[in-house]
Amino acid sequence: MPIPMRPEIANMKPYVPGKPMAEVRRELGLDDVVKLASNENPLGPSPLALQAARSALPGSHLYPEGSSPDLRAALADRWGVAPDWVLVGNGSDEIFRVLSLVYIRPGDHVVIPAPSFSVYTSDTQLTGGVPVTVPVRDGAMDLPAMAGAAVQNQARLVYLCRPNNPTGGVFAAADFPAFMAQVPPETLVVLDEAYHEYDSTGFDCRPYLDQYPNLVVTRTFSKIYGLAGLRIGYGVGRPEVWAPLQTAREPFSVNMIGQVAALAALTDEAHLAASKALNQAGKSFLYGLFRELGLPADPTEANFILVDLQREAGPVQRALLRHGVIVRDTGSFGLPTCIRVTVGTEAENRRFAAALRTVLAG
Repeated sequence: MPIPMRPEIANMKPYVPGKPMAEVRRELGLDDVVKLASNENPLGPSPLALQAARSALPGSHLYPEGSSPDLRAALADRWGVAPDWVLVGNGSDEIFRVLSLVYIRPGDHVVIPAPSFSVYTSDTQLTGGVPVTVPVRDGAMDLPAMAGAAVQNQARLVYLCRPNNPTGGVFAAADFPAFMAQVPPETLVVLDEAYHEYDSTGFDCRPYLDQYPNLVVTRTFSKIYGLAGLRIGYGVGRPEVWAPLQTAREPFSVNMIGQVAALAALTDEAHLAASKALNQAGKSFLYGLFRELGLPADPTEANFILVDLQREAGPVQRALLRHGVIVRDTGSFGLPTCIRVTVGTEAENRRFAAALRTVLAG
């Protein structure tokens, strides 16, 4: 007789990540594989971050400082806030999870854009919350509709994603003040800016943090900073929002190597500039490819492009795997004819282009 599980778990779906390179090598017997599925930085980590991580390794026998004080102080200085306004987590994912554990009660409504990052929904379901999905419009959050849903459902929490994953779209900055003014003050607004550093629109959320105590902003070192394997994310918001999370989170969730690597990555402006330049050039190349093939592609402010293959994407994604190219089939986002392609190096983008032409022609 199986041990009964909580009913919330039975309704949840496991997170579907981009296929790992090692798995593709094992399954298909390939030696040469490129991964354009998980929006990682193709340049890898900052050299300064690597140097800091290597220097910290001899201290790996010691527990890390659980509050990440040095990294919090550096981030607070950049944001112009006190350190207790900053919470560092094991990726942004930990912050989303603990926010849910602390603030969502069974039956509470949570407003979530669709399609968007699936963790918003799974964390809501895990805590017994009720997801209320609002379709994106032109690839971005429909802020008036989301504010209306928050009011109508007396939402406990609202998730925003800017730029949105998987579409890459951004809501208009001019719409944000009206959105925040309409959302009830007892509704927590979580603005996920995982791809903020790639965004060329100049949107700055910082003034709203002073004005609205119910707003928190999350960012990550997994994308442009190239530290996805070290799992470092952070949130900025009022200290009274973060304080209860210290009870619910794991005591040593942020590893010491990640803390020092992230701190060093923050100072490497050259790596940041090179990453942005590579992304812009790669986006131009890929947009040209999709125009050539007659495939609609969403405008993006991130380091990935969502493209509609105008056919079932699963077979195309699997055929690309046989060419050693990993992309993301977005069926799990409810977009069965699309793939999401991370912008790679020039060589990786050309490898993808050649493979896609071959697969579509065959």
